[in-house]
Amino acid sequence: MRCLVQRVLSASVSVEGKTIGSIEKGYLVLLGVKNTDTEAVADKMLKKILDARLFEDENGKTNLSIRDISGSLLIVSQFTLYADTKKGNRPSFIQAGDPAHANALYEYFLKKAEEAGIHTEHGEFGADMKVSLINDGPFTIMYDSDAM
Repeated sequence: MRCLVQRVLSASVSVEGKTIGSIEKGYLVLLGVKNTDTEAVADKMLKKILDARLFEDENGKTNLSIRDISGSLLIVSQFTLYADTKKGNRPSFIQAGDPAHANALYEYFLKKAEEAGIHTEHGEFGADMKVSLINDGPFTIMYDSDAM
C-alpha cells in the first residue's frame, strides 16, 4: 500500500463537476493498493498516518498529529501510485491491485479512519476525479508499506 500524504489548509474532490468531498485543515491522502495488501497492512498504514507528527506546535516544530489539531482526512484512491516507469515512456500499472481487491481495501481504510474518530471525506473509487488543494508548506510525505 502506498499513501501520498499532503498536509493541506483545504482540499476537495469532484466528479462530473460536483464536489463529493471537502475538508479544511488536515491531510489529503492519495491511496494506492497492490494485490498483496491486506487489512493488516491497511491498519498499520492508517496508524502510521494518524500518529505522524506533521503539524507545527506553538514553537514551529512538527510535533503535532492530525488528532492533536482535530484535523480532517480527504482520502482519494490513486492506482497510479504503483506506476512502473523503468522501461520506455509509457508507465506500466501491473503492480496496481485488481480493482475489486483495491476497492475493498480502500473502503476498509475509509471505515477504519472514521472509526478512529477522524472527520473523513473521500473520493469515488474508479471515477475520473478532479482534486483541488492548498498544500500547507508544502509538506508531502510518501508512505510505502514495503518500507515500514
